[in-house]
Amino acid sequence: MNVALLLDMVADGLGDRVAVGSRHDGLSYDTLRRYAASATTRVQENGATTVAVVEPNGPVVPVALFAAAWTGCSYAPLNYRLPETAIEELLARLQPAVTASAQEWIAPESSENGRAEYPQDPDRPAVVLYTSGTSSTPKGAVLGHQHLTSYVLTTTEFASAEENEANLLAAPPFHVAGVVAVLTSTYAGRRIVPLPRFTPEAWIDVARREHVTHGFLVPTMLARIVDVMDHDPDARVPSMRRITYGGARMPRSMLERALALFPDVGFVNAYGLTETSSTVCLLGPDDHRNAFESSDPAIRRRLESAGRPLPGIEIRIDSAGGVAAPGQPGEILVRGEQVSGEYLADPSKRNDAGWLHTGDLGFVDDDGYLFVVGRADDMIIRGGENLSPTEIEDVLLQYPGVGAAAVVGLPDAEWGERVAAMIVPARDARELSMDDLRAFARERLGSLKTPEILATCEELPITATGKVLHRAVRADLEERA
Repeated sequence: MNVALLLDMVADGLGDRVAVGSRHDGLSYDTLRRYAASATTRVQENGATTVAVVEPNGPVVPVALFAAAWTGCSYAPLNYRLPETAIEELLARLQPAVTASAQEWIAPESSENGRAEYPQDPDRPAVVLYTSGTSSTPKGAVLGHQHLTSYVLTTTEFASAEENEANLLAAPPFHVAGVVAVLTSTYAGRRIVPLPRFTPEAWIDVARREHVTHGFLVPTMLARIVDVMDHDPDARVPSMRRITYGGARMPRSMLERALALFPDVGFVNAYGLTETSSTVCLLGPDDHRNAFESSDPAIRRRLESAGRPLPGIEIRIDSAGGVAAPGQPGEILVRGEQVSGEYLADPSKRNDAGWLHTGDLGFVDDDGYLFVVGRADDMIIRGGENLSPTEIEDVLLQYPGVGAAAVVGLPDAEWGERVAAMIVPARDARELSMDDLRAFARERLGSLKTPEILATCEELPITATGKVLHRAVRADLEERA
């Protein structure tokens, strides 16, 4: 099934409804289909097999995505923040390709009616995305039409959105969340409001002005919005109904602040990978509020979980080659129709039974909730013990004046690795005492897990998709040490 069918269905049923842009003068679904159909001429004239986008969020993003599907080509949104030489290198790997631009592809003079035929089962993948690579070189992940449509049809009801619903698209186009937001919002009939460049002030301003009801944020984005709202009681978004977050781990202390600032908003934690077409596990609004309001520590702890698997998704925890018992940690494996696990010029990373090794470590509790504790390659091994950086980070974040923290392991001749932490002071925080912070951590973690090295910086290095770049943190701390 071609993802172009998702737009075709909605344009037939809700053609006059605004699909993307301002509620006053945005593009309707009928116009979006017409522009996508018109753009296929440019693709065919260039003999392209890939449609690339090197631009921030805007109407050209859905036009290019559906135009690529219409012609049976792959859609490849690239990180427009990369140096020009890096972009040229990626484009060279994707040739023959045509680059979509807002000036040429958003064409009011188009006379196409959007009724052109498209391949039902295209030979080429629907989407090519370069993974962010927090600890390794980025790879070109490919998602087939069957993977993406499986996710959309499982999670989204056709034309289910009310006419006043709007999704603020803040995730960059080259993030898998940006791709599936276009597809699911289109299929639901929910207007997309593109945010070209994120700042917390811009997000709040656009959300208020456009009466936004839905939005996806990576944790670093939500943390910055919460920080602004904490210092400005007037910075509120009364129209907001649901905030979905994912793409990296959300510290519980930050989530609790967000739940308090958005008391009427349903929060959703969406755990997934680029290779799994986005979400495979979900912690829904009721789980969030029940946990937030509970006095039971076991229930309250669910705020740290990724929730339960989506329908059609299987999760397995692999420990020493076998299936781990509830509560026992191991590597997270995932299987299902939406799981690709394929990369450019590489064979599928799924095993013969269809399982994809995620590289994430976690466990499943007795009630089926998945807890993700970190990346296998970020685990610190000290004195033969495996130490979770996220556990240490959570404790550091509880200390007054700590705004953000990243924990890594540095080489140590005696113990194998020693624990090191980079700290970002909170806004308006007084001078932090590293000795007091270390004592605070030792009281709660014990001496083995307490950071031996503590340093501060103005902000943590992050990838373009909002994940902490641990290799950069490690290199900085090694140099300081």
